[in-house]
Order: sequence, then C-alpha cells, then structure tokens
Amino acid sequence: MRLGIDLDGVIANFNAGWMNRYNEEFGADLHPDLVTTWDGLFRLTHFATMREFWHWARGGEGPSIFRDLDTFPGAVETLRALSMRHDIVIVTTKPGWAVHDTFAWIAEKRIPTREIHVTSTKWKVECDVYLEDSPHHLATLLEHRPDAAVCRYVRPWNLPIPGVIDIATWDEFAGLVGELAAA
Repeated sequence: MRLGIDLDGVIANFNAGWMNRYNEEFGADLHPDLVTTWDGLFRLTHFATMREFWHWARGGEGPSIFRDLDTFPGAVETLRALSMRHDIVIVTTKPGWAVHDTFAWIAEKRIPTREIHVTSTKWKVECDVYLEDSPHHLATLLEHRPDAAVCRYVRPWNLPIPGVIDIATWDEFAGLVGELAAA
C-alpha cells in the first residue's frame, strides 16, 4: 500500500523545535504543551502575526526552523518497519524557503522514502492511507479521497472528524496498516 505521511506534527516535532530556538533567542520558557490551536503559534510569542512568526522561522542566512527538528519517539522506527511491505510517501506543506532544509532533514533522519511531495493540495497525491494532523488537510483528504483511510494523528490542535480514523501512537498506526493490508 501507499502510505501518505505528513511531516510536521506527525514525524517531526515542529513545536518543540521552534520553541527551543525561540527560547534560546529570546530567553523565553515556552513548551510544546502550550500549543492547543492550529495556526495561532504567534500568540505564544512576541510576534504580532503569523507572518512575523514565519519571517523569523525562515532563519535569515542560517537554516530555517525546519532543519533542526527532532522526530517523535517511534516515528522513524515504525516507518522503517512499514517500509518493508509498503511505500512511504511523504506529503507535506512547506513554504518555498523551507524545501531544501526539509529534504536535508529527511536525509539526515533517514526517513525511509523514495517519494516526497511538498504541496498545499495533499489530496492530489494518491495514497491508500494518510496520516495527518492538520484540521484543514484532514477535511480535504476525507472529501477528495473517500476510498482511502484518512487518519488523524491526535494532537491538541485538531478535533475528531466523522469518517476520519483517530491514531494516538505510532504502534496504533502500524497495527491499523497491518489490518488494512490483511483485508
């Protein structure tokens, strides 16, 4: 099967990554459990808008915040195991300035994939199973890919959606993929 896997919030711990950098640069004490809404990160900072947040996140002459993210526990190991029987397809949304850092990060973390799509229209990438955390992308995947299994990686910033399968751990996702493959 083709498994369409998101990066930030699913494989990559985006919130811990940007908060670590923010804390170091501005002497703050932010921690990931403060994030409870989608697209409201700037409200936790001194930035007035998301546009200002993304300008800072770009990193000036150095790497962007997307270059230094840690993976969530179990993510890479589970993907490696799943890649023995299935195709891992990375389907992520990024600003143009973050694409090179994203490819470097995927290589450095040894994410087992041969296919990467950087797109804001994730539903256009055909997969059998999707694992996503964005409320917007979950809704559009469900709408445009009714024959696929659309899975919500449960996070504080997303809510259940009828027809979407809730996934709380990487082990749970691997189990679901095994069940779907056997069916």
